[in-house]
Amino acid sequence: MEPSRFRPRPASGRLSFGTGFWHGAYWQRAAASGPGRKRTQRLELMKMPLKTVVVRAFRILAIAEAFSWAALLTGMYFKWIAGTSEVGVEVAGPIHGALFIGYGVAALALWRIQRWPFTVALFAGVSAVFPFATVAFERWAGKRGYLTGPAADSTEAREKAAV
Repeated sequence: MEPSRFRPRPASGRLSFGTGFWHGAYWQRAAASGPGRKRTQRLELMKMPLKTVVVRAFRILAIAEAFSWAALLTGMYFKWIAGTSEVGVEVAGPIHGALFIGYGVAALALWRIQRWPFTVALFAGVSAVFPFATVAFERWAGKRGYLTGPAADSTEAREKAAV
């Protein structure tokens, strides 16, 4: 083995492998080359609990899925009714499909992580089928407390909600 393999790597701001297999083989964060907002945001995201990340992803995917429905419906109008072009469906179709799958995966993850009742998970799945229903479900679930992060479990959050 060459000795340069075990030397510390230069500060690049990327994830680097630990000192070697025999020393624990853990991931560590290399020092960044300079201060910056992007690095701070990445570090904050890395410290965020899984529940918070999944809730944020679910909310973003719910809104994005509704916008992709609008784009797909617009493309279907131009393809079938106006009879002008199929480009809208060719572009919006795969995007909507990917967002639909992502929304479904996020809903299943929240069902598991947040311990939703089966009916709530069922409504999340059914809302993905109807245009723009994901936004309505996201607002409904947020008002009912199904999309709360770990901070809402504390007594401070309960006191704020009572006021």
